[in-house]
Amino acid sequence: MKAMILAAGRGERMMPLTEYTPKPLLQVNGKPLLEYHIIRLKNAGFSDIVINHCYLGEQIEAYFGDGSRWHVNISWSPESKALETAGGIRQALDLLGDQPFLVVNGDIWTDYPFHSLPASEFVDSLKHQQTLAHLILINNPIQNSAGDFGLIANKVTNHAKSMWTFSGIALYHPAFIKSCQPLIPQSLTPMLREAATLGLLTGEVYSGEWRDIGTPERLSTLEQDLKNQSDLCGKRF
Repeated sequence: MKAMILAAGRGERMMPLTEYTPKPLLQVNGKPLLEYHIIRLKNAGFSDIVINHCYLGEQIEAYFGDGSRWHVNISWSPESKALETAGGIRQALDLLGDQPFLVVNGDIWTDYPFHSLPASEFVDSLKHQQTLAHLILINNPIQNSAGDFGLIANKVTNHAKSMWTFSGIALYHPAFIKSCQPLIPQSLTPMLREAATLGLLTGEVYSGEWRDIGTPERLSTLEQDLKNQSDLCGKRF
């Protein structure tokens, strides 16, 4: 299974850190954010990774190259203008192939077990187009307290007694994305809501580590938390 990392955002909320540095190259403990994703995906068995970029994207390509340093194969999908989430995936479809694929937002931090997805029960329904996407949902963070979707018997709904936040991690069938017009900026959100109405989305709730690190404050908090964990490990061992 191939994976795609969405890394084309301008990082407006990260200003002034992103004035001369693209958001995926902002560092946590001396390592770019995007590098953590690549390593986690590689360790989970994803060797073919597609990455899109736009703002200062040449810096990202120059740093990661073809991915051989991390023992993965990176294919690049540059955008002359930001195509948003659905539009960015649509442009990269030729690189992703005709089988279900994984997409991960580049501005999150998570320990989600990516290795569990290729063998999950939900992949078969995607392959047969009984469903079009499988979403990973999480407990609602402070910045999205109302949530995005409900979940009833593994089916994603737009309304439910308990609501969850979309994590930015999902499996998609290419047919779902092909409905987008090429080279037109388009968000995934309205597409996902329509598919949920039609009963074409499955989902699961993940209660492990997940953070939206889209602001300087959240980036700083993450770095400090990781340093504290490192200090604890050092004292323990």
